[in-house]
Amino acid sequence: MRAPANLDRRSVTKAVAAALLCCVASPAQAERYSPAALQVLAKARAASGGGGWNLLRGWHEAGQDGGLRYEAWLDPVRYGMRVETHEPAGLHVHGFNGGGDWQIYPDGRVTGVDDRPTVAAARTEAFFRVHAYFYTGRFDAKADALGVRRGSGGAFDVLRIQPVGGEPRELWFDRRTHLLARMVDRSGPRPVSFTYSEYRKVGPVRVPFRVRTEDGDPAHARERVVESLSFTPADRTMFSLPRPHAAQ
Repeated sequence: MRAPANLDRRSVTKAVAAALLCCVASPAQAERYSPAALQVLAKARAASGGGGWNLLRGWHEAGQDGGLRYEAWLDPVRYGMRVETHEPAGLHVHGFNGGGDWQIYPDGRVTGVDDRPTVAAARTEAFFRVHAYFYTGRFDAKADALGVRRGSGGAFDVLRIQPVGGEPRELWFDRRTHLLARMVDRSGPRPVSFTYSEYRKVGPVRVPFRVRTEDGDPAHARERVVESLSFTPADRTMFSLPRPHAAQ
């Protein structure tokens, strides 16, 4: 189908942008995501895999976090997170099933809580760790564009994204590559910055394999290095506190 002769280049550009936004967000979610935020996310999603993100049904990674071995399972379809960390004292398991947060400590202590601050923190981690902002019709959240900012490495499109029931984060997308370069948590007494690097293509998507966390104190800086990543779906029971422990 040919475009009308009087359709100028600006109109074509607007039409293409509108089509992209329709693919990224549902009408209901478009009300929560500002048009400017959706444009940034459309570019970021395309740069890191585009429609490939829709093929993911699981997320399983392993590596080192702050020098400790860890293994993590996440659910890109609905909230689910389980992180097993091999600490000096033994295995520490942290889980979130979308409703409650729970932990099993190396000494055998078990906690299962549903208080708002704890659940909000877990929901926030599960949301951003699985890049849930690429699933605007799947995970309820809101996003606004904060404009273009300059920083180390160039210029960035900055968004403020907050999952419903979670905490807001600033996401800095490199204007040249459109990949996420930085995330900032300003909810605490001092800003915490997460720097993303070493992007690699795994299956249909490109993801960072190195995340550095800093809060201004060199003693608190740490890195998470992903050594293996696959998208095998996990049994949903992994995200809930095991029954034998819950009965205690």
